[in-house]
Amino acid sequence: MIVRLVALLGSLSPLLLHAQAPESLMVVEAYSGKILVAANSSIKRPVSSLNQLATSIVAVDWATATAADISQLVITAPPTVALVGGPNPMHLQPGDKLTLRDALYSTLLGSDNLAALTIADHIGSQILAKRGKTGDPVAAFVVEMNRLAELVGMTNTKFVNPHGLERPRANGYSCAADVARLSIFTMRRNALNFIVRQKERQINVIGSSGKRGYLIHNPHELLGAEGLLGIKTGASAAAGPCLTTCMDREPLVRVKPDGSKGATPRRLIVVLLNSPDRFSRTRSLLQQGWSIYDAWLKDGAPVTEARREILAVPAPN
Repeated sequence: MIVRLVALLGSLSPLLLHAQAPESLMVVEAYSGKILVAANSSIKRPVSSLNQLATSIVAVDWATATAADISQLVITAPPTVALVGGPNPMHLQPGDKLTLRDALYSTLLGSDNLAALTIADHIGSQILAKRGKTGDPVAAFVVEMNRLAELVGMTNTKFVNPHGLERPRANGYSCAADVARLSIFTMRRNALNFIVRQKERQINVIGSSGKRGYLIHNPHELLGAEGLLGIKTGASAAAGPCLTTCMDREPLVRVKPDGSKGATPRRLIVVLLNSPDRFSRTRSLLQQGWSIYDAWLKDGAPVTEARREILAVPAPN
């Protein structure tokens, strides 16, 4: 019996085993990188639509690099959206048109897999054309997502598509520590920082029968609490309920030895993967994280081993 069980476990995908593991979590202060709470934070596992944070960063960075106005640039849903499952709050169909900004809203607030694919198809096509190449535009876009992961230091992450859906023999993965890095990086982009804190957003799609309007709701239940800025929910059978959250406090103003005043910004990122009670857990971890951080700061912010105590995230470039 034991031999048969071992054989069965050996035949299962490592990601499937990780999906059944206990929750992974990371609580970090974003400006200092101080890790405050962590558990199973480096385990590779599916992260569902938290994947779409990387999609959105690549899209905004591309728009910045090409001087494209996300509120004016119109993108078109490709035929392949008909093959994508999961959330589709805009009832997007092949040939439908919408602005890149509205696609980002539907992606980040509504975990819209079809909007994420539409973003990737458009920008991937532009990237290929710019480089004088042909090929799969979505694959070209995913290459940029993985380049982003490398830049941010996400060593336990692999993106295989722009939306995060698990696919046979093509499963992406990340971990709580890497999602924390990605969340910090996301909140440094002004456009994305603004989008993820919205409770709802009216967006428009132009289809064969004319314009359609949709009100996209943000399912992050903690929005509205003081200082709570978002950022993203996600869930799937393989990943379980996932949540990444950002909370700011007013900068801490202190008098320096020379008599001048200095301000220390304060921002917590809380990441939970495969956490059934993700909102209550996040609320509790925010309180715990602030308590640990305040005590650490009061003690002079000591760092004994930076590699273990600090989550390094490079500045945006």
